[in-house]
Amino acid sequence: MSERISGAEALMRSLEHEGVDVMFGYPGGAIMPTYDALYDHRDRLDHILVRHEQGAVHAAQGYARVSGKVGCAMVTSGPGAMNTITGIADAMMDSTPLVVICGQVGTAQLGTDAFQEVDVIGVTQPITKWAFQIRRAEDVAWAVSRAFFVARSGRPGPVVLDFAKNAQTGMVDYEPACVDYIRSYVPYPEPAPGAIEQAAKMINNSVKPLVLVGQGVELAGAREELIAFLEKAQLPAGCTLLGLSALPSDHPLNMGMLGMHGNLGPNVMTNQCDLLIAVGMRFDDRVTSDVSTYARQAKVIHFDIDPSEIGKNVKVDLAVLGDCKQTLAAVTKLIDKATHNAWIEGFRPYEEKERSKVIEPAIHPAEGPLLMGEVVNAVSEATGHSAVLVTDVGQNQMFGCRYFKFTLARSVLTSGGCGTMGFGLPAAIGATFGAPGRRVCLFTGDGGLQMTIQELGTIMERKCPVKIILLNNNFLGNVRQWQYMFFGKRYSFTPMLNPDYEGIASAYGIPSRTVVERADLADAIREMLDTDGPFLLQCAVKEEDNILPMTPPGGCVENMLLEVE
Repeated sequence: MSERISGAEALMRSLEHEGVDVMFGYPGGAIMPTYDALYDHRDRLDHILVRHEQGAVHAAQGYARVSGKVGCAMVTSGPGAMNTITGIADAMMDSTPLVVICGQVGTAQLGTDAFQEVDVIGVTQPITKWAFQIRRAEDVAWAVSRAFFVARSGRPGPVVLDFAKNAQTGMVDYEPACVDYIRSYVPYPEPAPGAIEQAAKMINNSVKPLVLVGQGVELAGAREELIAFLEKAQLPAGCTLLGLSALPSDHPLNMGMLGMHGNLGPNVMTNQCDLLIAVGMRFDDRVTSDVSTYARQAKVIHFDIDPSEIGKNVKVDLAVLGDCKQTLAAVTKLIDKATHNAWIEGFRPYEEKERSKVIEPAIHPAEGPLLMGEVVNAVSEATGHSAVLVTDVGQNQMFGCRYFKFTLARSVLTSGGCGTMGFGLPAAIGATFGAPGRRVCLFTGDGGLQMTIQELGTIMERKCPVKIILLNNNFLGNVRQWQYMFFGKRYSFTPMLNPDYEGIASAYGIPSRTVVERADLADAIREMLDTDGPFLLQCAVKEEDNILPMTPPGGCVENMLLEVE
């Protein structure tokens, strides 16, 4: 039997009906009726008050990525809504399921330039899977159900609900809704007839196959299916930045990271394979670099749930559409049990060359200042390679993803497509709520940390157990490296005068320690990990350290640089 309640109360009940028990937000005028309704749901719906609306969306992303659930954020209209745009675009690029609820002026005021009125739908339509303005209380239950269905189904992504104030205060005979079908929306396409069989035939006939593993494997929960697929035919694999934890780091068929700063072997061998098998990845330019020179010798099979990705950047010989949890399993049944020992051995010289010229000097330096690589490696080892890695963007991101190792799925949380500085700290907060039983380690730079440093207030209030490893080089490091390599060492506005980070941490009640000497690193890491709750470990690292290898922008994947002049 239905009950007559306000639209704001209907929103709360609809969120609970969708299984939401955690949300991130910041109140304001146009969303105030809904926050008033939230007051009576505090025991069932844990609202985390962030310090900036951008932080709310990044935190919701962190929650979603580690939990596999839909992240939820709620803000007010106008500037509140506009402050979420970066996070929404980031979620769209990285296929993160979110529902972002924005307050809006009443429908009678729409188009009048009312106080804190912005055309949220017009702004967000290009960067969401769906954006909808709720103008009537009667539409709340349907809109929420549809929003969560769209966000989580198929290729996940963000949805925005623009909630007019009169719809919040209006009354409705409430009944929960269940949307599980939308005409013309096909979240799980079927493979073309014969595609599974043709894929198996191409793999069986291949002498030098290479699998590219993307985040789609994680999103589909297809880790076991991927491993069975690789192991049956002894298929070597490289992982994209967001797909790094889809395959255990120490798996013998894991050849390493793809991309501009990835491992030498899988990048070079991309241009030597005879069959490229892409699974749940989108051939981003940071993976392919110059597409005119990328894998021209190879046939390409692309497993993906999103038809728009097929052939978008790289010509594909065979598309296998659908959820890769099902399609990988189907193909695995048909492929021959095989070995590719000689082909896999071809990766070894590149591994050894990279290890001697890049990896060992980065993680086991004989002397000199602390290096980012050795800090990341030491933290990874101290956590048994089982922690959630969160990074900001820049050199900290590349060093973090190169030298942190993974044993568990959903362990990489970084901004891939948008490359959003400031992502790390709020995303790490969200991760502590999405995976409360796991250790969360954030690697950030002095530049990125200051972009959302106010979220230390959220950590203080909620005692979020984020282990913050600040790699402080007094530079915008990644930009400085490009200036060093490609702009004649003209460091235009990349040196940074930094504040007293330990003093800032102390003001927020967060324990901290600074390490300058290598001899103190192990003890400092142990102190950080043994401390309950949050901790800031500042590492004074080499100012002009460079992340290598590197494919020069616009270059060819087989011409990676192992050193700079």
